[in-house]
Amino acid sequence: MRKFFCAVAFMIMLCSCSEAKISKTTVQKAWNKVAKADGFKVIPITYEKSQSPNAWVKFKSESKFSVHVTQGLMDILTSEDEIAGVLGHEIGHVRLGHYSKGVGVAVGSAVGKTVASNILGSFFGTVGQVIGNVGVSVGASLVESGFSRGQEVEADDYGTELLVKAGYPSDGLYRAMKAFADHKIITEPSGFNSHPPTERRLQHLKEKARSLAK
Repeated sequence: MRKFFCAVAFMIMLCSCSEAKISKTTVQKAWNKVAKADGFKVIPITYEKSQSPNAWVKFKSESKFSVHVTQGLMDILTSEDEIAGVLGHEIGHVRLGHYSKGVGVAVGSAVGKTVASNILGSFFGTVGQVIGNVGVSVGASLVESGFSRGQEVEADDYGTELLVKAGYPSDGLYRAMKAFADHKIITEPSGFNSHPPTERRLQHLKEKARSLAK
């Protein structure tokens, strides 16, 4: 009998783990809320089948753009506020004028073209592992990734503030970043890397979230 209950408990645990992912409905709901809170144009999300954890904006103007989210990203995030933080970060890049500061429309290009701004719309940078079938490390150098370290931190702050404005907990973006770190998707410290190291970025996001939670 004890073995039976242990087996049942184990199966429940496995089911819970397999369901610990977000759905398309959750992604769209998060996008609707953060976009409306920001006064941004609300459009349908474009879903990609890639297993590479990824989200990006193909941007031409604030009235002409598309937002893309991969299955791989939906599989590692577990809550609505986490994906809302990621999408808020992307809105931040647009609102802060980062696309007009030396970043071409190729930023956010789809997996399989350049690596430019791939992971979370340039959310990370050089990553500590090869993901999916891209064939190269996800991320890029300063020239390839488009966004600078300073711009990434600015977008992090914007996304965190937007979470609160949309009614989400302030630490959603922090927990999304933590999920990437837990899956060994990190930015290593490097003089050639355009993105802030993950550990430093997590600390900044935690402090930012705490300041807004007060």
